[in-house]
Amino acid sequence: MDRVSSVTRSKIMSRIRDKNTQPEMRVRAYLHQSGLRYRLHVVTLPGKPDLVFPSRRTCVFVHGCFWHGCMKCSEGKRKPLSNRAYWLPKLRRNQQRDRKNVRRLCAAGWRVLEIWDCEIDSRSKLRQLRKRLLKT
Repeated sequence: MDRVSSVTRSKIMSRIRDKNTQPEMRVRAYLHQSGLRYRLHVVTLPGKPDLVFPSRRTCVFVHGCFWHGCMKCSEGKRKPLSNRAYWLPKLRRNQQRDRKNVRRLCAAGWRVLEIWDCEIDSRSKLRQLRKRLLKT
């Protein structure tokens, strides 16, 4: 059961952004401070990756745990509690779309890296992402 009215929930959900999110901004700031430069949200690539490193042929997706179905978070608090008939299929479609975009990028010769919202507060995960980016 939802704790807020459907009108309030609708307002809350409509304000969620698909780019320039706080997790994405933290990843961008860390990588920029590390001296890495990138392009943002390249619309010509499948899935409009959050960060694109053209010279490295590498894309980074910063995934929100709820929207993209983080396996670490999916067992607990990140599952929808109300209107599950809508949300569960919607979230499955998001995951299917993500897999399709990764396949298309890989087939086009791109390397795809992902970092999850729940991992961004970990400096070691950000360092690991940077190291993976530098391995080209």
